[in-house]
Amino acid sequence: MGSKSNRSRRYTEEFKRDAVALVRASGKTVTGVAWEIGVSAEGLRNCVKLDTIDRGRGCWVS
Repeated sequence: MGSKSNRSRRYTEEFKRDAVALVRASGKTVTGVAWEIGVSAEGLRNCVKLDTIDRGRGCWVS
């Protein structure tokens, strides 16, 4: 067995909202912000995408 855990880390909704707000306000890339706050770029990118859809700005939302 390897030392890497198969369990994914869970973040609060507040943390996710703050991270998305930081991406939007900072002018930095998702990858740059993810690196700074210690999360995966893919996970943060998904949060930004979901936030965009929730705000009604997703390209596939009718």
